[in-house]
Amino acid sequence: MLTLIQNGELYTPEYLGKKDILLVNNKIGYIRDRIDLPSSFVDIEIIDACGKYIVPGFIDAHVHIIGGGGEGSYRTRTPEIQLSDATQAGITTLVGVIGTDGTTRTMPSLIAKARALEEEGISCFVHTGSYQIPVKTLTGKIEDDLILVDKIIGVGEIAIADHRSSQPTLEELAKIAAAARIGGMLSGKAGVVNIHVGDSPSCLHLIEEVVEQTDIPITQFYPTHINRNPHLFKAGIRFAKNGGFVDFTTSSIPKFLDEGEVKCSIGLKYMLDAGVAISQITFTSDGQASLPDFNEKGELVGLKLGKVASLYHEVRDAVLNENIPLDVAIRVITENPARILKLKQKGSIAEGKDADLVLLDRNYHIDSVIAMGRLMVKHGQAIVKGTFEE
Repeated sequence: MLTLIQNGELYTPEYLGKKDILLVNNKIGYIRDRIDLPSSFVDIEIIDACGKYIVPGFIDAHVHIIGGGGEGSYRTRTPEIQLSDATQAGITTLVGVIGTDGTTRTMPSLIAKARALEEEGISCFVHTGSYQIPVKTLTGKIEDDLILVDKIIGVGEIAIADHRSSQPTLEELAKIAAAARIGGMLSGKAGVVNIHVGDSPSCLHLIEEVVEQTDIPITQFYPTHINRNPHLFKAGIRFAKNGGFVDFTTSSIPKFLDEGEVKCSIGLKYMLDAGVAISQITFTSDGQASLPDFNEKGELVGLKLGKVASLYHEVRDAVLNENIPLDVAIRVITENPARILKLKQKGSIAEGKDADLVLLDRNYHIDSVIAMGRLMVKHGQAIVKGTFEE
């Protein structure tokens, strides 16, 4: 199948100006100033992108695709993600994780959901494990999961600095990172350790100790929720300046922001002004996770649901409210996560790469979404829906 996108302004994420793009099946075939096809081409879909910005499909690298939560007992278990939740948010690649509940949320279920989403039309990978240690893997070993299971690209989310964590020691975290590193090297995958960082004042100290006292590089770790409070955000700036990656969580509620959580769009501006390279920063949504509110005694007092739609909302706010150029801001959900996670076919627009594209209107709203060469969203409406969506 051929799809020709004409007259759009292309961000690869680097701005290249007005270009035509020919998609051949699920790949980007050609990018030219102008592409004219003979009239004999009858099986070609033409998309007029005049007045639109074309950017890479978004990568949401931390989503509870089979649901999460449960901190308020069984009734607070959150639902699975639906296909159109992702596509209408411009997301063409997901990375699924398991959080607090590593008992009723399992690796077989996580992988099955990832494959289901791919059958429905978008790309999906997963990390092995959950908050807990020892890591509950699929095969029994971290290395075997990474080497033998195509969908598994990393480990996590392992919880630290949180009353819900397994309170891992330096030695335990180092062994997890070492196993992930070996598994990643032998499989050609990233093998990162995705770290959930909680509210504890210890912040990133445990990761920093592992880096200081072992041969494991700082880039083996991929800590998330860096914007959850001011002291963690400050620690995140130091961590990133030392060469580490930092991930902001876009799902939030007004109460959390009032209590000191750093809004992602504002936090991105702060970090860039502080001298952190854009290449060290990513956004993820924590979609389908519970957003639990605990009091000072650790008692649950409120619960909301994380939304993948928040991912691009924060990027758009960074462009409109913080005056960060689109070609810079868009990297935190395209090029950067693709590089960190070694998703070589994702994150940028180039000939031969996967045909994952988002068309934005002049107000930076999502107009159309193409995943693996297939038009999934047109003029803001999902035209392809999941198996059980109405």
